[in-house]
Amino acid sequence: MASFGLLVTHAPFEQQHAYSAYRFACSALSLGHEIKGVFFYQAGVQNANCYQANHSDEFNLYNAWAALSTQHGIALNVCVTAANRRGVINSQDAKDNNQQGFNLTEPFNEVGLGDLVELSQVSDRVIQF
Repeated sequence: MASFGLLVTHAPFEQQHAYSAYRFACSALSLGHEIKGVFFYQAGVQNANCYQANHSDEFNLYNAWAALSTQHGIALNVCVTAANRRGVINSQDAKDNNQQGFNLTEPFNEVGLGDLVELSQVSDRVIQF
């Protein structure tokens, strides 16, 4: 079986790329493949924003990613630079910048681009969505 790394560069409310990444992960896992990790980059960091407010009839991609991570032990890594530029910050960033709230929580992790390089080295393929 193959191992995959996923690179998500689109926000959950833009087109269908982020949802397609999630569905790919679910399908690959059901077929016995391994997902080594998901790296959220560029606008894709918005997937890690816990303040997303979905309508009741919409699929909640934030909760879906979190559940997938918890159920299968998949790392959900968020590029720290891209996240901070888009207002997606963790509790330490909020303290450092005298901000009152933060919207990046576990199971999403702030990391650098080196983690994307590492993901590409440990995966058979990295697929960008």
